Amino acid sequence: MENKNWMIELEKTAAQKSIQGYPTLWWQGKRPYNVAMYYPAQEREIYGTPDIETGWMNKIFWGDNLQVMSHLLKEFHGKIDLIYIDPPFDSKAEYKKQISVKGVGSAESDISSFEEKQYGDIWTNDEYLQFMFERLNIMKNLLSDKGAIYVHCDWHKSAHLKLVMDEIFGQQNFRNEIVWCYRTSLRSSDNSFGRDHDTILFYSKTNKHKIHPDRKDFPVSEATIKRWAAYADENGFVSNKHFAGSNSTIIDTSDETKGFYINQGIPRDWWEISANVAKGNTSEVIAGKYPTQKPEELVERIIKASSDPGDLVFDCFMGSGTTQAVAMKLGRRFIGADINLGSIQTTTKRLTYLAKKLNDTTQKGESDSAIKYTGFTVYNVNNYDFFRNPIEAKNIIIDALGVQPFPQGDLWDGELDGRMVKIMPVNRIATKADLAELIHNMPYKEYEKRKAQNIKEPVEHITIICMGHEPDLKAGIIQELSQYVWDIDILDILSDKKDLQLKREAEAEIVREGDKLVIREYYPMNLMQKLSLQKDNYVEDWRQLVDSIMIDWNYDGAVMQPSIIDIPDKKALVSGIYDIPKNAGIIRVKVTDLLSESLEMEV
Repeated sequence: MENKNWMIELEKTAAQKSIQGYPTLWWQGKRPYNVAMYYPAQEREIYGTPDIETGWMNKIFWGDNLQVMSHLLKEFHGKIDLIYIDPPFDSKAEYKKQISVKGVGSAESDISSFEEKQYGDIWTNDEYLQFMFERLNIMKNLLSDKGAIYVHCDWHKSAHLKLVMDEIFGQQNFRNEIVWCYRTSLRSSDNSFGRDHDTILFYSKTNKHKIHPDRKDFPVSEATIKRWAAYADENGFVSNKHFAGSNSTIIDTSDETKGFYINQGIPRDWWEISANVAKGNTSEVIAGKYPTQKPEELVERIIKASSDPGDLVFDCFMGSGTTQAVAMKLGRRFIGADINLGSIQTTTKRLTYLAKKLNDTTQKGESDSAIKYTGFTVYNVNNYDFFRNPIEAKNIIIDALGVQPFPQGDLWDGELDGRMVKIMPVNRIATKADLAELIHNMPYKEYEKRKAQNIKEPVEHITIICMGHEPDLKAGIIQELSQYVWDIDILDILSDKKDLQLKREAEAEIVREGDKLVIREYYPMNLMQKLSLQKDNYVEDWRQLVDSIMIDWNYDGAVMQPSIIDIPDKKALVSGIYDIPKNAGIIRVKVTDLLSESLEMEV
């Protein structure tokens, strides 16, 4: 096991290096993020093979991206060439995905489909700014000196993020505020103009960044073309040397290498690209109706502008895997991460389909020679494998323990036996740093009143629910707020509630019949419960509940390397019967249902 206590001191932000008077944004609970702790990663699945020349394998991580990036610092500090992120916008919305049983008509929709919450974009107080501040700090450390970062946002927080990025990267490294126009107005009202654009903030690590702007989107006038056509080279470029003696004062003629393209023009900082995902591109729409999915055309423009083939591209808010898919097509190496297991499953499915398509065209001699990095590995970070959906995790814990929930946005998650309940991030050890937001936002005026009424009585009775914690967690809170008396309990689900049933495991019957591997039955219990189905009221075919099946014929006991990847089209069903090769050893089968929950079995 790697040393989990390994830590790295982060580079100072631009504001910390600057002279007095550097403007910064302040929010309640703002705290510096100067040191990152190392978190281990577990290799889980391998798809494809390393690049022949470099040995590189792309990487997909499932886990909290703060932990993922802290893990990456050890190997990739100053080595990432381009970061594009489409983080939460603080839109005050909850994004849902329609889950439908395959092959069931609309007449049976009451028991065959439902909406599942994928992730929420609702933030309390100033936690959003602290959340982004910490992650942008690490991203700066991961960027190379020639690297650039593009942060996708909208009107909700674009102004705030601009100031935060000025503080971290420096005002001098701000390059553009790119406006992405959807071409159609998506939102309008009686008292405002239609809101039909997003903002992309473009910063570089230093002034050595790469930039390859697309000049084809803004043609110059016909008059200009006619005037300078005689001086243009084969690319339409007119050098500054041709301006000597002219009446033009616009272009500096002291540098002959500069000039302009008469048949292409000057790149703009506003882009007209449809928000609709291209319907004719199967590799793009395979992600289905993933909330907030962005079109490949948009991401392609960014990757081409700030990277070269072979460069390393990173996206830690991966979603449906658009950045990774485009990077693979353009011959860039990539790393992706997301906390939502649905994102990991969607991206894995999308990339395996795309890799097969690219490799097939390569074998036929039809592909671009730049396409080479098609293999990738899937990792967990910090054993993040209990809850597949962190947004749903709190609700599961609340229901399992009988907590009386409070409305979303409240400081506390609920009440249990007269005690205020706070649920820590699931699937990792709770630390004192996790409690910083709670400590900063407590109702201290009310606590002063309670203290004045009875100085010996606790000002609050608190239960903190976690899945593992630092041994001095309780003592740390009491020491931090020693001016008050507290009644604090730590409820550790891993040790105190070992028998608590937080989810129902799937069941399956998978057997060998001669030279065939046969999946006879499959019962995804959580999915069936959500569909209100029981075993005696089952769908006609278990395959209607399955999204994909992957089989490793020679499992090494640690990492799956599937050679059978059965991912049918949206309406088609998996096979369920597979030919066993003669050299098969230990067989490992992974069945993933429509909720992205997986059952893995050895046969």
